[in-house]
Order: sequence, then C-alpha cells, then structure tokens
Amino acid sequence: MSSYLEIPVIIPSYEPDENLMTLLQALQRVGICHVVVVDDGSGDAYARFFERAAAMENCTVLYHAVNLGKGRALKTAFNYCLREFHGAPGCVTADSDGQHTPADIMACMRALCEHPESLILGCRNFDGPEVPARSSFGNKCTRKVFHYLLGLSVSDTQTGLRAIPVSFMEKLMQVKGERFEYETNMLIETKDLNISIVEVPVETVYIEENKTSHFNPVRDSLRIYLVFGKFLFSSLSSSVLDLLLFHILCVMLQRVPGSLMGIPYIVAATVGARVISAIYNFLLNYRVVFKSRAGIAVTIGKYALLAVCQMACSAFLVNALYSLIGGAEVMVKMPVDILLFFISFAIQREFVYRVKE
Repeated sequence: MSSYLEIPVIIPSYEPDENLMTLLQALQRVGICHVVVVDDGSGDAYARFFERAAAMENCTVLYHAVNLGKGRALKTAFNYCLREFHGAPGCVTADSDGQHTPADIMACMRALCEHPESLILGCRNFDGPEVPARSSFGNKCTRKVFHYLLGLSVSDTQTGLRAIPVSFMEKLMQVKGERFEYETNMLIETKDLNISIVEVPVETVYIEENKTSHFNPVRDSLRIYLVFGKFLFSSLSSSVLDLLLFHILCVMLQRVPGSLMGIPYIVAATVGARVISAIYNFLLNYRVVFKSRAGIAVTIGKYALLAVCQMACSAFLVNALYSLIGGAEVMVKMPVDILLFFISFAIQREFVYRVKE
C-alpha cells in the first residue's frame, strides 16, 4: 500500500446525528481514501444521514435491517474490508459521534504502518475535568480489572478508536460478542494470541457529556464484566469443593485417636482436600479458562509446583491461626484461602499457563 491514507476507516453507527456527517466531511478533507460506514438498523428516521454518506466520494455504506449491536457491525465491516482491500495492512475503527478527530485517526493509521502486527489503541486521558463521571469511573474500574485478571495494562479499555492488523481482523471474525462486549473480547484475544498493544495518546473529546453514546453504563458494564465469569468460576468452584472436602475430612479424621503419623488432622484434611480440588481446578483452567497452548506435561509440572506451595502455605497458616485464635476450622481457613486465591491467580496467568514467545 502506497500511503497510510489508503487504510480503510470503519465507522459503525446507530441512530446518528449531524456529527457523523461532520466527521465524514473532515475525513474527506484530510485525504482519507476509504471509509466504510455501517448503518446498524437505525431505521427510516435516520435514513437521510446514510443516504448523504453513500453519496460521498470514497464512502461505502453497509446496512443492517435491524439493530444487531456494535460487535456485529464491526464484523460486517471487517468482512467487507477483508474482501475489498486486499493490499491494506488492516483497518481503523472510529465512533460516529465526533469523539475521534481526523488527526487522531491518522495517528493510529500511521502507527499501524509502523507496527503492522500490533493492535493500536487511541487512548484518552480520563483525569481531565471535561470527562463525564460515568465514563471516567467505568474506564478506571475496567482498567483495574484488566490489569489483575489479564495482566494487561491498558489505559483506555473502552476506546472505539483502534487500528487492527489484517491478520488479527481474520481472527476477530470468529470472536464472540455482538454488542459492546465485543471490544472487550478483542482485548482479551490479544492476550490469548500474544498480540502486542501499542497505545497512541489522543484528544479527549466529549460532546454534551457524551449524551449521544448508546453505551449504557449499567447494562453494558454487566455484559463486559460477565466476560470475566469464566476466570472466577473455576477458582470459586474449586474453593467450594476444597472447603466441602476439608470439612468432611476434618469430621472424619477427628474420630481417629491422636494424630495421623504425627500429622495434625487439620493439616491432613487440608492436603487431602487440596489434592482433589487441584486436579479439578487444573483441568478446568487448562481447557476452559486460560485455553492454554502450552504442552500439558510442562503445564502439569508448573501447576503441581504451585499447588504444593499453595497447599503448604494454606496448611501452615490455617494450623497456626487455629492454634492462636481457635474457633471453627472452616472459618479460619476461608480468609487464608481468599488471600492465596488472588496470589495464585496471578501466578497461574503469568507462569503456569502462559506461552512465552
């Protein structure tokens, strides 16, 4: 491709206003060659905007008969671009509400040419007074969740301004998500596929406190955080299984006179429960949670080392705290294992299941 200006710009749009036309005219003025607008089922009341867009030079409009969501609109545009722009290194996505300036869009296009295998994010600054409270709070919370659960340090998790390499576009056609959660799934895929992320600082623009945005902070945040359910389910279900087995073994082993070969019954119960729950947890994490591509033999070895260390820490701390404060064994064990859960997750994410490339 002779110029970065030939990279197609995708603009998904639902019930737009005059900001869409202002953006399209600005993109024409700076010389961007290919713009793909997706009418995501906006209806007859908004048809005039898309008719004007279709009449513009170098602008293609794709149509959904009904509203299918931003994720589906992006997939529709990805498919079109992959078929029509064979020489392009990828595409750039931008929102239709005027938040993304032509200068910032071009900055992401240039970054894609410089980093053709990376996902480029146009990242805003959320500490300014012009940022609506719901946008600032939602982004900062999601940023912390991403950093802990995925080990991804992304300063703007909800940005719609992204430059996506063509190889990643092909993968994204198969990624689940039809609405706003699709953009979150896109970031998760970069972790699974070891795709680097390059951040480009962009202007922070909010028009009328972002009133035209169709992002619902309650409904769509729930969709986004449900993406992380698989990460939590494995550990929580393993913990429930571990606690249940620990309680059963404590009741059984207490009936054994004295200790078991000098081992306190709490330690023996901890070990027995942890071995069974660890096997369950490993299989679930390997196949479902982390979808690891690492060899299973090496992964088992790493997991076993972590499980032994975690089990030893749990047994030592629970036995020590029980000797110190007494009470119900399960109530002593719960806070200890909650702490170890957070530590263990980070180690599993970065050491046990991750493939270093």
